[in-house]
Amino acid sequence: MNYEAVIGLEVHVQIKTRSKVFTRVATGYGHEPNTLTDPVVLALPGALPVMNKAALDAIIKAGLLLGCEIAPVCKWDRKNYFYPDSPKNYQISQYDQPICLGGTVEIELPGSARNVMGEHRQVPLTRIHLEEDVGKLNHGASDSLVDYNRAGTPLMEIVSDPAMHTADEAFAYLTSLRATMIYGGISDCDMEKGQLRCDANISVRPVGQTKLGTKVELKNLNSISYVRDGIAHEIKRQLGVIERGGTIVQETRDYDGVAGTSQSLRSKEEAHDYRYFPDPDLLPVEVDAAWKTKLQAECPELPFAKQRRFFEQYQLPYTLTSVLVWDRALADYFEETVKLAGAGKAQAVGNWIANDLLRELGQARLELAASKVRPAHIAELVSLIDAGTVLTNAAKEIFIEMAATGDQPAAIADRRGLKAAPTDSGELEQWCRDAIAVNAKALAEFKAGKDSAINAFKGPIMKASKGKANPKLVDETLRRLLAAS
Repeated sequence: MNYEAVIGLEVHVQIKTRSKVFTRVATGYGHEPNTLTDPVVLALPGALPVMNKAALDAIIKAGLLLGCEIAPVCKWDRKNYFYPDSPKNYQISQYDQPICLGGTVEIELPGSARNVMGEHRQVPLTRIHLEEDVGKLNHGASDSLVDYNRAGTPLMEIVSDPAMHTADEAFAYLTSLRATMIYGGISDCDMEKGQLRCDANISVRPVGQTKLGTKVELKNLNSISYVRDGIAHEIKRQLGVIERGGTIVQETRDYDGVAGTSQSLRSKEEAHDYRYFPDPDLLPVEVDAAWKTKLQAECPELPFAKQRRFFEQYQLPYTLTSVLVWDRALADYFEETVKLAGAGKAQAVGNWIANDLLRELGQARLELAASKVRPAHIAELVSLIDAGTVLTNAAKEIFIEMAATGDQPAAIADRRGLKAAPTDSGELEQWCRDAIAVNAKALAEFKAGKDSAINAFKGPIMKASKGKANPKLVDETLRRLLAAS
């Protein structure tokens, strides 16, 4: 019997706010343990929560970016459980009236080959709700210490429908979702800092069956690659159990990404185990049309929409758009450079950014904001190349120095003698005639309609000119002579 996997993801995203969700104490990472706390965080007697509007703005904006229905009214519930990282012994969350319903995440599946665009599809969402984060346990050899600095940080839980079927789909989903949250300024989504965490629910069923199989939840998937690897491991494990005549048990398992193994943690809880009830200290929230309209105006163009626009507006190939659109700052940098260089130079600009700029930033371990190469530098360099003032090989050298010094490309070219020497038209024509005369095969191929055969003449010409001939003039002269021959 053939089986298929069914996968749903629960993704927790820390919202980027200055203060926590129900108190004005600051959020942060890397502080001394238990210094970002107050009576509300520690659940001291008499302490009452107060709603952080910035957290509400962020989750509504996230819902709008993902096409969710924004509930006109949402309320707050207490999710009861005992665990040392929860100072209240309950978590303020949303149960039956979440703030965002439905929506989709657009994903791109792997292409048939590298640098080939894969199939796009929409993964449906069930809901997005807002809750408070818990603290963090630090386990030692003989004890466990709790740090409540993270407790109370605003946290979104984004729940997908059980609508994915492969580990690659889950990987694409998380990649797209993470980019959306970063684009929207909602979260930095740094998994090492716990700003994005994912649990995966996986089941298998016979192909053609609509009823879901018994699900297993995977915990502690602390990188997007581990999510993919953990899901692939769990699918294989469940199929192995079935093949041996066993039964899948509903449980929560811990996945070790380094070892590539998992182990059972506990039987899976159900909603009734948490004894949800409405929080008596927080009023419901009403979201009116004006509030949504204001936030909608702040929503940016998302990566896949930007990619489609780059295809159409700039005629960029997939190899460039797949690099440029996933970083909002990089995409903005590209468009600023194209405005200076001219829309007709978009591909040249994209090549310099995707290849040379990113290489130099990577080697220097710099962020784009710290780069000494600004859009005006690249626009000027492209202009120098187009005018034949600087040849491509020399431009590569100029770019490296430009990245190190921040000097303008024309100044570097003058200082280092990298400008192309003016070529006497008669001398250039003779070089072209000589190259044609000694390559009868390329001449015959060109005249037979093979346009690329013209490149066979260019090497000898550049050698004769010691690399100084203007490639544009070489091409024009060759075509004129070949047409007359």
